Amino acid sequence: MKPKLFLDDLRTIDMVYDSSEEVNYDIVRNYYDFVKYLQKHGLPEFISFDNDLGLDTNGEVAPDGYACAKWLVYESGLDLRNLKFHVHSANPVAAEQIRGLLNNYIKHLNS
Repeated sequence: MKPKLFLDDLRTIDMVYDSSEEVNYDIVRNYYDFVKYLQKHGLPEFISFDNDLGLDTNGEVAPDGYACAKWLVYESGLDLRNLKFHVHSANPVAAEQIRGLLNNYIKHLNS
């Protein structure tokens, strides 16, 4: 069984999901680790997205969860037709951007 992927700079899995669901998650904390993870392991069973991923090592706003979703759609080359995901971001506008991009792309692939 493939692991699930949890993208969030601060939260732990139990802050978002029931503790019984924690078992099979890998955690990535930023855009760069997200990209590296997917390049190494391929598409996981499920991805949980946060949007606001804090600051990078230079103190600048880091690429966010929407940037991760855009990389997944436009650059990853992965087959996303069966992607299962959830957006747990507290930022409602960004959460809708991520959901909209992924849902529309998956719908396009499956049409």
